[in-house]
Amino acid sequence: MSERRIESWLTDMDGVLVHEGQAIPGAPEFIRALRDAERPFLVLTNNSIFTPRDLRARLATSGIDVPEEAIWTSALATGQFLADQIPHGSAYVIGEAGLTTALYEAGYTLTESNPDYVVLGETRTYSFTAITKAIRLVRDGARFIATNPDTTGPSAEGPLPATGAVAAMIQAATGRSPYYVGKPNPMMFRSALNRIDAHSEVTAMIGDRMDTDVVAGIEAGLETFLVMTGSTTAAEVDTYPFRPSHVVDSIADLVGRV
Repeated sequence: MSERRIESWLTDMDGVLVHEGQAIPGAPEFIRALRDAERPFLVLTNNSIFTPRDLRARLATSGIDVPEEAIWTSALATGQFLADQIPHGSAYVIGEAGLTTALYEAGYTLTESNPDYVVLGETRTYSFTAITKAIRLVRDGARFIATNPDTTGPSAEGPLPATGAVAAMIQAATGRSPYYVGKPNPMMFRSALNRIDAHSEVTAMIGDRMDTDVVAGIEAGLETFLVMTGSTTAAEVDTYPFRPSHVVDSIADLVGRV
């Protein structure tokens, strides 16, 4: 495909910038190049556990200097979505500080009593009691929202059940499907573009997954770059009915594009 002029950048975090807490070669240089050139950019992640401040500190530990305001999480996108839908509403939340803080800052009241929404996010310790409460609230009429559809998350010991897997349990018990705000919902990309005042025609998305990063980038009208440092292998690319604009070995190959 022909190359478009790129003025703004969106990039996934895990598998693109870092892997198991370590910077992927070229990631610090890429972020430094964006900042030196004063290019608008955001780091996008479906991780709703951590606040942007937490994630900034974790990235800094690996040598990647990303400003707090340049991090956009599925929790923040969820908070913005709910504030647009029902301003100053209420929610019963299963999640950690990244999600509860985002909803609080969006003007939401967190409650177990007749909430407008049940909001499911990532957590290290899913509680059967909390899930049961969520099921009953959804059956009683609360709208069901989930931060992202990822069914598993990474850990040093192997995959862990994630938001999508727990959402499937609640859906099976209630017959109510959740609305997922995070990737691959293009809404997360559109809210990110609005945040940095960028236009889709001159913005690129870098990701390591075809089923979230690339497809959502395509649907949002962005130039897409798939890196081979994450979960998608070269052989898997051709199994999808869509293709990224470009396939590169790693983010190190894109430093010169900034």
